Amino acid sequence: MTRALKQKDAVVLMLIALPGIMHFLIFKYIPILGNVIAFQDYNIFQGITRSPWVGFRNFTDMFTYAEFYRILRNTILLSLYSILIGFPAPLALALLLNEMRRMWLKRSVQTLLYLPHFLSWVIVGGIFINLLAMDGFLNTILKQFGRDRPIDFITQPESFRFILVLIGVWKEVGWGMIIYLAALAGINPNLYEAAMVDGAGRWRQMWYITLPSLMPAIVVLFLLRIGNVLDANVEQVLIFINPLVRDVGEVIDTYVFRVGLLGAKYSYTTAIGIFKSIVGLGLIMGLNYLSKKTTGESIY
Repeated sequence: MTRALKQKDAVVLMLIALPGIMHFLIFKYIPILGNVIAFQDYNIFQGITRSPWVGFRNFTDMFTYAEFYRILRNTILLSLYSILIGFPAPLALALLLNEMRRMWLKRSVQTLLYLPHFLSWVIVGGIFINLLAMDGFLNTILKQFGRDRPIDFITQPESFRFILVLIGVWKEVGWGMIIYLAALAGINPNLYEAAMVDGAGRWRQMWYITLPSLMPAIVVLFLLRIGNVLDANVEQVLIFINPLVRDVGEVIDTYVFRVGLLGAKYSYTTAIGIFKSIVGLGLIMGLNYLSKKTTGESIY
């Protein structure tokens, strides 16, 4: 009887998991087979089966393209700035909110912080383009402080990356904060009570209890973020980029969009996608191994 119940439970679990498995098979694994066009001179009218094979020519073209290293540099710099500013921001906000004792105020602030996540980049782009325009709100404020000449922030190459990063942090910091708040809720309150008995203040409790307890979540999120170091938010960049800042603002994803989709170089841009995947996998595996050896925390 017990064995029959276990088999029935296994069938029920499989049925529950089936939609998720089908999703990954259809939208994740089967499309991987299409990466074969990176080794072809793919033509949409000839298809995969009849397009001529060119070996590693597309990869060679990628590394010999004069502008590729500039685009790669832009992508890495933008990702590094996002990590340096955007990664610790949700953790800091979660720690600050965790110290708030008025629940109504804590919930209100939390809602206001993660609300921008649900806005599309079209809306966010429209808001900030108007705020940063030459006749926008920010220039109006600067004029009140005596600046006669307005600044067109969006067309300044030296500040474009910084603006992109800050806007991205503003939009997503609240959503990332939720993960840390969930991890904070799982910390045993007896640890804080014992620390208070021993005379530890709020700062010592945060340093010796809160942060070590959050370390597994911090490591996992950091490793996943590093694995996407060659990924940029293509929607955001496409909205804000313009010819005056293309030299510092064009990233791999926008280049793939412009050359691959608009220019119909499908094989070439597929080779770029494979290159990105290999780099991301290598970074995750290497840093995961390093993290396991140094902190004991890892994603596998």
